[in-house]
Amino acid sequence: MYAVLKTIHSYWAYLVLLILVIAIVNAFMGKSSGKDFGAKDLRISLFGLIFSHIQLLIGLILYFVSPWFDQWSEMGMGVMKNAETRLYLVEHPITNILAIVLITMGWSMHKRQTLSAKKFLRIGLFYSLGLLLLLSRIPWSSWL
Repeated sequence: MYAVLKTIHSYWAYLVLLILVIAIVNAFMGKSSGKDFGAKDLRISLFGLIFSHIQLLIGLILYFVSPWFDQWSEMGMGVMKNAETRLYLVEHPITNILAIVLITMGWSMHKRQTLSAKKFLRIGLFYSLGLLLLLSRIPWSSWL
């Protein structure tokens, strides 16, 4: 089960990153061009939100079935001394949860806006911050 979830989590991450980049580019292009926030823009942003939440759910399940999780009982707080263990057990999950929170905040804030420029700005800004956090804690050595 672990191997299947890890593969799904890895490949789904490509989709998440791609749709987030598309949503961010769409938001900043929409803001700079002054166009109205339409159904297409809403769907692109919504797909970014949905894909990132699915990735979070897969990641949370993976976290608890992972062999890395056993390190907590073996090492206790000693996991903080090992950089790789700390990345998988602390940094990656917490940072990515914060990234999803930012993306969700951007989605929620855009719904309260009446002006299209502000809608695009909320999506663009918060999705960008979320994407930066996601990119900062990807375990690149094992992912590529």
